[in-house]
Amino acid sequence: MVLLRKEQIKHSVDESTRIVANELSQHKGSYASGANRKGFLNNEFTLDMFKPVTIGQQIDVAEVQKKIEQAFFKNNLRNIPFEFGISHFDSYDNLVFDKQSKGFMEATQDTINNYGSNFGLQALSGTSGENLTANEILFIIVPDIKGQVLKTLRWRIATSILFTIIIIAAFYLTVRTMLRQKKLGEIKNDFINNMTHEFKTPIATISLAVDAMRNEKVINDKEKLSYFSGIIKEENQRMNRQVETILKASQLEKQEVDLNLKPVHVHEVIKDVVDNFALQLENKNGKVELSLNAQNDLIEADDVHFSNLVNNLVDNAVKYSKENTPPHIKLATNSNGKNFLIKIEDNGIGMNRDTVKRIFERFYRAHTGNVHNVKGFGLGLSYVKTVVEAHNGDIKAESTLGKGSTFTIELPLKKN
Repeated sequence: MVLLRKEQIKHSVDESTRIVANELSQHKGSYASGANRKGFLNNEFTLDMFKPVTIGQQIDVAEVQKKIEQAFFKNNLRNIPFEFGISHFDSYDNLVFDKQSKGFMEATQDTINNYGSNFGLQALSGTSGENLTANEILFIIVPDIKGQVLKTLRWRIATSILFTIIIIAAFYLTVRTMLRQKKLGEIKNDFINNMTHEFKTPIATISLAVDAMRNEKVINDKEKLSYFSGIIKEENQRMNRQVETILKASQLEKQEVDLNLKPVHVHEVIKDVVDNFALQLENKNGKVELSLNAQNDLIEADDVHFSNLVNNLVDNAVKYSKENTPPHIKLATNSNGKNFLIKIEDNGIGMNRDTVKRIFERFYRAHTGNVHNVKGFGLGLSYVKTVVEAHNGDIKAESTLGKGSTFTIELPLKKN
């Protein structure tokens, strides 16, 4: 488009030069007023008295300027700047400029960026000075023709760029949507696989317990009936908790759960949660190291959800501990003038960088091939993040594969 417009402007400049040159040529051929009475009175008759004057001597700069502007307007060159000059050859064949615009000589110096056009001024056929007139040339120069081309095309170029951006944006959104759909498909498949594993065990246990209860020996044994019915009830409660976990995560995502905020002492919640894990840690020879250094531990929180939050983080630290290595969990608190900080550090299996980036996504679980050694739907940390944000807080995760993970939670203190 730029190259085509450049050629169009060049052609229009040439055509304008031709039109103006033809108009100026009408002035050629008239004799100079030098053939006056003074020459006759002084008996100084010479041929110079009958030599026609040049166009540059007859017409002024403003008139030439006006003629060129009219020609430019006619050839669709509005607002295109130009410089001009009218020259003739003297008796020694030197080019002499009789009339020129202010910046003409400077414009002639740059032949790379400027475009120049010229046309000869010939006396009209049949005029008295047809063969006596000097050879004259009209020069028209357009400074920085490339810049002028871009200036005339600025709206077209802007439109082209805009449409290009729109096309690229549409392409980006399309690809992004496709990748997101693929990611959602993978998450769905992972969730279905996890859910199958989570429900398969209690269903199988309930089925075995029911079959056992149908045995004649068991039917007549009240103790065994009580035992197997207890198993069925326990597994049923386990499935119910799993369903509740999914429903709670869904409700929190839709922000349908209203938090019952009230003053909560965080240290008391932490101690209660740690006590609940005492038996599990004892079985693994693990321990929890508490450093409750916060001077102010009072926050506005929903005690149920906040307790679940801490419970999930400690539970993950226990579940993802190394084999044959006792879990060592460090739980520390600090406070400043506005915020309360909780830091939970473990010596577990840790996570790689890609996993750390995605652990707060719903249903996401680190890929371990076909091994399903840790139970869960991948909702725990998503639930934690949602609860923290619902309390106007922030959570960060840091981890090194094979060395453990650290979670830092920052929550606003209760205002006095």
